[in-house]
Amino acid sequence: MPKQVVPERARRRRRPTRQGSVLSETLIVHTALRVLREHGSTGLTARRLGTALGADPSTLYRYFAGMDDLTRAIGEELMGRALDDWTATGDWQADLRALGLAIHSSYLAHPQAAVLTASRVTGRPREIAVDEAILGVLRDAGFPDATAVRVYHAFIDASLAFAALDAGSLALTDEARATDEEMWNSTYATLPADTHPHIAATARLLAARMTHSAYPVVLDTLLNDAAARLTTAAAPARLTAGRSPGSSARTGVNRRA
Repeated sequence: MPKQVVPERARRRRRPTRQGSVLSETLIVHTALRVLREHGSTGLTARRLGTALGADPSTLYRYFAGMDDLTRAIGEELMGRALDDWTATGDWQADLRALGLAIHSSYLAHPQAAVLTASRVTGRPREIAVDEAILGVLRDAGFPDATAVRVYHAFIDASLAFAALDAGSLALTDEARATDEEMWNSTYATLPADTHPHIAATARLLAARMTHSAYPVVLDTLLNDAAARLTTAAAPARLTAGRSPGSSARTGVNRRA
């Protein structure tokens, strides 16, 4: 039977930890982010986290149902930080671009945590608030619900997919990452034109481009496509609104004349 998490009021420690802190979900999550930064995405354990907190590892289970529950809380923290850094302006396309970049940046600020959490659905309040904000921007812009959901799906998956991809590179050792990036010059740039004409022709451009994230380009493409769909969907409505009763949709001739 799953362990029951103790309610907030009942689980709060009356005494500080050995480090002088009073445990809370927030403190545990923030400490977990530090442990992940120091030990990598596979290095987060209850024992290691307990040591970092100055508390017995078993104390963690008064706050979280298990390490998987803690993982979801870490993901929610990263998503919530993105929302904290974002303010809606009323321009739906600019607002979604800003929020997408904020999500991407929040995860890349903690690459080891991003690798661990980007694929998770937390179902926690701050993640839900982000989802509500995205759908609200789209629906307020005039997207029909089915289209709003499709755009939301593409938007959030692209944001988190690139967060995981780019975080994976940042989580590498400096040496490994430098070796990967140099490959564009040391290998691709040396391929002969007679066997690899397209790579040879674009080698310099590839070397300059491929060490940067493609997320901003993909995000702009996604939002531009959504804007075009919104314009197309709105056109028939404008025509219908400007047509007098009884007029023909094809010729504009009043059939009653």
